[in-house]
Amino acid sequence: REVVQLLAEGKSSKEIAPILGISVRTVETHRAAIMKKLGLKSFSELIRYAIRNKIVEA
Repeated sequence: REVVQLLAEGKSSKEIAPILGISVRTVETHRAAIMKKLGLKSFSELIRYAIRNKIVEA
């Protein structure tokens, strides 16, 4: 949830990693796993899904 919120705020993986204390690769892995689990194919679909389902605040 934190990764998706920060992505929705426009932050890059490089910016998110130090905020959460994880590696850039871990951020990217989390994003990919979430997208796969939800059956989403693009980053914009992920953000749209998160906003529509109130996972993040726009």
